[in-house]
Amino acid sequence: MSQTTVAILGGLAGLTIFLGLPVARVRGLKVSIQGFLNAVATGVLIFLLIDILSKAGEPVRAALGKVHEGQFAGFAGLTGVYVGGLAVGLLGLTWFNRQFGSRLLARREPRGPGAAVAAKSPALPSARALAVMIAIGLGLHNFSEGLAIGQSAAAGALAFTGVLVIGFGLHNITEGLGVAAPLASREERPSWAFLGLAGLIGGGPTFLGTVLGFNFVSPYAFVLFLALAGGALIYVINEMFGVCKRLNTPRALATGVFAGFLAGFTTDLLLTYLGG
Repeated sequence: MSQTTVAILGGLAGLTIFLGLPVARVRGLKVSIQGFLNAVATGVLIFLLIDILSKAGEPVRAALGKVHEGQFAGFAGLTGVYVGGLAVGLLGLTWFNRQFGSRLLARREPRGPGAAVAAKSPALPSARALAVMIAIGLGLHNFSEGLAIGQSAAAGALAFTGVLVIGFGLHNITEGLGVAAPLASREERPSWAFLGLAGLIGGGPTFLGTVLGFNFVSPYAFVLFLALAGGALIYVINEMFGVCKRLNTPRALATGVFAGFLAGFTTDLLLTYLGG
């Protein structure tokens, strides 16, 4: 399989994120439906976080098994990359949000009897800022998926490469919902240009990872980008829960999160089954 063909397949796997983005332009939804969509998106992100950190830990655990053979350097290096990537992903977004808070944060406009209390509560990221943060976290994750596609193609596992493309493509559709859900709760429709940019941030790295993975195989790069994605998603999930609590009852929030987690788990099972 040529590099061009592999790159096209990686691009297709990433671009399916655009299939979920049009939800952001839907208007006239009840608050309960908006809240449920955000809860579903949060559930998808929670599943991705668990999946990401588990896969990032696999090379670390494999290196740990070689410590008994005197190969400690590899384990120490991968552990450092894992911890460092997680810290940079989480603290980096925290720092970014704090430094540019005046642009990214939107104060609520409290109404009714609870206005005085709400006015004192901390601001949540604007819908656009939150969507971009989610896209960044997913982009880092999708870069690592691209690495997996490229590396499997370089190893000559063509059938498995096709399975990865299909599976990751399905996953990215649900990730598109994760980016779009915060925007669906705003009265102002996001422009197609903004959605296109968010889609490129979230899905484009799959193409870049595929090209790099086809030409360069490195467990350190694989662990680094998964750990970065994990740290970023921890931050984003925390912010998403802030949004969800405003729009949902506890029961609706729990149901939506469960539905989103189940959607992510089901697509992952399908990928595993096809790969077997």
